[in-house]
Amino acid sequence: MRKRDPYVASLDQVRITRDGDTAIIEYADPDVATTHMKYGPRLAGMSDQDVLDDFNEGLVAMEHYRAEHPYVATEIPPGRPQIEYSKECAQWVPRGNVLRCYVEDGGPDGELTFQVDDHELSLMEFERLLRVHAGWGMRVVFVPHDATHEEPEIEVREPERQEEG
Repeated sequence: MRKRDPYVASLDQVRITRDGDTAIIEYADPDVATTHMKYGPRLAGMSDQDVLDDFNEGLVAMEHYRAEHPYVATEIPPGRPQIEYSKECAQWVPRGNVLRCYVEDGGPDGELTFQVDDHELSLMEFERLLRVHAGWGMRVVFVPHDATHEEPEIEVREPERQEEG
């Protein structure tokens, strides 16, 4: 299960250890992610409170940045390539942050395949393409096959239960 993001904390809420030039900030709450911060040689002259103050300042700075710079996802216009092959990574990578595709089950033994632009990707190739965004969140919205370029209206509610007949 994914751990919760770190938050501004006090010394009694964390344990700070050192591994060479790296400070390890571990929350008392095991459901919060541990952070490894590389400081270099200056870490030797820092107290635990110095490390925590620096860490907390970074968290506050990130909150301010996000508030001032709302995230806007980039969607590649229809007709333009959404993915490109990266020779460095030896895999397909997305060009934007929105991916329009078709899900099919025509692979070997009914394996799922994903049609992106004019490319059919196997489940493994699609997984590698998504790996570029590891650590991010993702929303999947299923739409009719001819409406992938449209943003559907979304209702937040429990689905209606279908009666068995």
